[in-house]
Amino acid sequence: MNITSIIQNLSLIWSHLEWYDFLDVIFVWIIIYKILTFIRGTGAVQILTGLAVVTLAYITSIWLELSTLHWVLKQFFDNLFLIIIVLFQGDIRRALAHIGKSPFLGGVSANQEMHVLEELSKGTFALASKGYGALIVLEREIGLDNYIQKGTDLNAEIRAELLLSIFHPEGPLHDGAILIRGGRVISAGSFLPLSKNPNLAASYGTRHRAALGISEDTDALVIIVSEERKTVAVAEQGEIKVFARNEDLMHLLIEAFQVKAPRGGLAHA
Repeated sequence: MNITSIIQNLSLIWSHLEWYDFLDVIFVWIIIYKILTFIRGTGAVQILTGLAVVTLAYITSIWLELSTLHWVLKQFFDNLFLIIIVLFQGDIRRALAHIGKSPFLGGVSANQEMHVLEELSKGTFALASKGYGALIVLEREIGLDNYIQKGTDLNAEIRAELLLSIFHPEGPLHDGAILIRGGRVISAGSFLPLSKNPNLAASYGTRHRAALGISEDTDALVIIVSEERKTVAVAEQGEIKVFARNEDLMHLLIEAFQVKAPRGGLAHA
C-alpha cells in the first residue's frame, strides 16, 4: 500500500466521521487514563506487562505459523474476560468501592480541619514518646466497613488525650486499631487484614503487617506507632514511610486530605 492509498483511505474515513465519534473517542481516552492512573504503582502494572508479552507471543505465533503455540494462546484469549476478573479482582473491588465516597474530613467544617490534624499528629508522637504501640486507620474515599472487623463503637472527637487513653498498655482496646471517619474516632479495638505480600521484611511485626494489609486493599492511610522502637510510620498503598518529626507527619496529612495550611506555616512541636 503506497502513500497515496493511505491518504485516500484516511480521507474516506474522515469524511464519514460525525461529531459524536469524536465524543466517543474522548470518553474512551478518559476511561483509559483513569484506569492507568488508578493502577499506577500497584501490582496491576506488572500483570498488564505480562499480558502484553503474551499478546506479542500470540501475534508472533500467527506470523511464524507456530500452530501449537497459537492453539495454546488462543485458548488463553478465548477466556480472557474470566482471566482478567481473577487477576484483577482486588483492583476491580477497589475501583467499584470508589463509587461510594467516605472522606476522612467529610463531616468537619473548614476551620476545624487543621485542629483535627494537629490533635491527631500531636497524639501520635505523644504515643511514640511513651512507647505505646498504636494503629490509627484514616478512612479516605473507599469505605472500610467490608475490610475491618469493628471493635467498640466510640464516635468521639479526635483528641491527643483520647489516643493516649485508648492505646495505654493496660487499656482493654490497646491491641486493636482505631478507625477515623469524618474527622471522628468511630471505633476502637478493630482488627485489620494482614498483608498478603510474601516479600515483607522479617522485622515487620503483626502491627505493621496489618497496616500494610489494609493499605494494599484500599486507599486508607494508616499511622503506625511502634512500642519497641518508639517510632511513627505511615502505611499507604502497600508501602511504609517512617516520620521522625511532628511537622513532617502534619505535612503528609495536609497533602493527603487537601487541607489548607495556615499562612504562618506549621507550629513546631
